[in-house]
Amino acid sequence: MPDGGTVPPRSQPQSPAPLRTHPFPHPITGRPFHSPVPPGSGWPGEAATRHTPAAGAPAQVRALADRATDIAALDALVSVCRACPRLVAWREHVARDKRAAFAGEPYWGRPVPGFGVAAPAVLVVGLAPAAHGANRTGRMFTGDRSGDWLYAALHRAGYAHLPTSTAAGDGQQLTGLRIVAPVRCAPPGNHPSADERACCAPWFDRELALAGPALRSVLALGGIAWSATLGAARRLGWQVPRPLPRFGHGVVAQLEHPLDHPSARVVRLVGGYHVSQQNTFTGRLTEAMLDEVIALLGPTPTLVR
Repeated sequence: MPDGGTVPPRSQPQSPAPLRTHPFPHPITGRPFHSPVPPGSGWPGEAATRHTPAAGAPAQVRALADRATDIAALDALVSVCRACPRLVAWREHVARDKRAAFAGEPYWGRPVPGFGVAAPAVLVVGLAPAAHGANRTGRMFTGDRSGDWLYAALHRAGYAHLPTSTAAGDGQQLTGLRIVAPVRCAPPGNHPSADERACCAPWFDRELALAGPALRSVLALGGIAWSATLGAARRLGWQVPRPLPRFGHGVVAQLEHPLDHPSARVVRLVGGYHVSQQNTFTGRLTEAMLDEVIALLGPTPTLVR
């Protein structure tokens, strides 16, 4: 089912429908959209419809994530989630009260699903959408300086069709790779709470489970991504090293499926500093350092340019 099934009974009232601004043209297609963008209104690459059930509480997130039978269904469900009131209020406030540079554009203003192939050999794990980046464009690491660094590096390594990612519908494609985040909404101050991370975790767990037997490596950008990946692996029954490996740039750990798992294999977890401006502007992370950790993910795919 493309929308992930029917929604279970609500344990608490769903947050009210968002107030939306006057429509503005999409920077690629020119089609007008309100901000936040209503589900099923034709945003480039959107998986949801007007009828996709929206989780309004943590229990509903768990139930709907478990029902997602494929990545398309999961993307649809993620993109309409309203389970965290603080994050819903913030992402929609940002979508209405825009940064001046983007005042003439629509803002996605909703949770951001993963981007890339459905059966990846590599997962890249970030933290959460940036308020005026992915929260605006609706695509992971798209429309900000962090994304400029990441996609340029993925392009150099052969994973990305283009060296830039500016907006949904810009022609960017990934080969053998998918970009995800353990928190799907832009948080105030870039700091989701522990409860918000826990509420969002079933989406990430299901994404990892659906990655399939092709998955061989995970690049965790930052300590939160590292911890989230180890936590998801444990909840899925994977064998995780003891004691838990500590995050560091270039640190590599091995995660193993149980021997009775139908796709039992070893998955390499690679740590890398996040591509935040705090790291790239200060020189803590350089292009060469980013290229080095991407090389640790294994052989790159053959990319048709």
